[in-house]
Amino acid sequence: MAQPKGTVVLAYSGGLDTSCILVWLKEQGYDVIAYLANIGQKEDFEAARKKALGLGAKKVYIEDISKEFVEEFIWPAVQANALYEDRYLLGTALARPCIARKLVEIAQQEEAQYVAHGATGKGNDQVRFELTCYALCPKIKVIAPWRLPEFYQRFPGRRELMDYAKKHGIPVPVTPQTPWSMDENLMHISYEAGILENPKVIDHGRPASLAATGLRAARVPVKVTNAGDGAVHCSALELFVYLNDIAGKHGVGRIDIVENRFVGMKSRGIYETPAGTILYHAHLDIEAFTMDREVRKIKQGLALKFSELVYNGFWHSPECEFLRQCIGRSQEAVVGTVRLSVFKGQVYILGRESPRSLYNEELVSMNVQGDYEPADATGFININALR
Repeated sequence: MAQPKGTVVLAYSGGLDTSCILVWLKEQGYDVIAYLANIGQKEDFEAARKKALGLGAKKVYIEDISKEFVEEFIWPAVQANALYEDRYLLGTALARPCIARKLVEIAQQEEAQYVAHGATGKGNDQVRFELTCYALCPKIKVIAPWRLPEFYQRFPGRRELMDYAKKHGIPVPVTPQTPWSMDENLMHISYEAGILENPKVIDHGRPASLAATGLRAARVPVKVTNAGDGAVHCSALELFVYLNDIAGKHGVGRIDIVENRFVGMKSRGIYETPAGTILYHAHLDIEAFTMDREVRKIKQGLALKFSELVYNGFWHSPECEFLRQCIGRSQEAVVGTVRLSVFKGQVYILGRESPRSLYNEELVSMNVQGDYEPADATGFININALR
């Protein structure tokens, strides 16, 4: 056994990789504290706790951060209408700074000098985890085993990792592994790697049917009402979980894309973002109804930059904090109710109303002149035709 090196808090998932990393860190001389974030994934957390303790973790933290994930990370993204490369609603990118923030808190509480994670050296998550850690605690030291030659040369493939697990009594799956990697949180489920690395491989979606919903928002979503059964949900977490259930049943929010990772390569991912997709369309609609045209143009540019910063791991950067403040300020008049339905994977806006609406029914009507003088349009057209 190596010389004692201090305490490390490991972002632990309970899967094969982080279980092997836990044992490997102990092998290197570290006392390991395992931290498992409950961010809405379907998991047996108590079984994961027992597994981590059985593998030699000094202590296990299981932290339910679902509520703060919705209120402090998802809601700002909804306000921004955040989309990376026009399609990706940032489910994983939003989760990582939320998880890493608690990782740092536990490390400071335990007076641990190190934190560790199981993100690979080719992906975005290593950047997202570590930029958050360094932003919140510049003196923290990060151990990333998949970037250490002594680790990745020892475990060049899945077989070597499985052999190590068997040797050290780490429970391994008794059923064949799924042919891809999956990550789940409240915002989305992602599928990548494995057979999906071939962009021609077809992934078959799920069937969908019909539902109708009314969504009321005041800067952020505050109430959802099912027009069919009258069910009402008001708290942030409760209404988000409900929308996930409704939209998920109807196949809403499933996309298959090739995106540009921050580290420079393209990757193929399949994402399911049910509630996030409903909220994206509902917010986009009520924002267009209530926001001044020129303000909205500026805000759209801010949203593009915000999406890139979040995807690349800069949630806690000064520029991203500044953008969140600007975007939040733009939402003061974004208040109202949107009625929508979901059908065969699509979201359809049915109507909207707002006490802060900028829509003037009399002014826009073809049947009422109102305060508009049609003859004025002649000069307007002539001036624009000068070029």
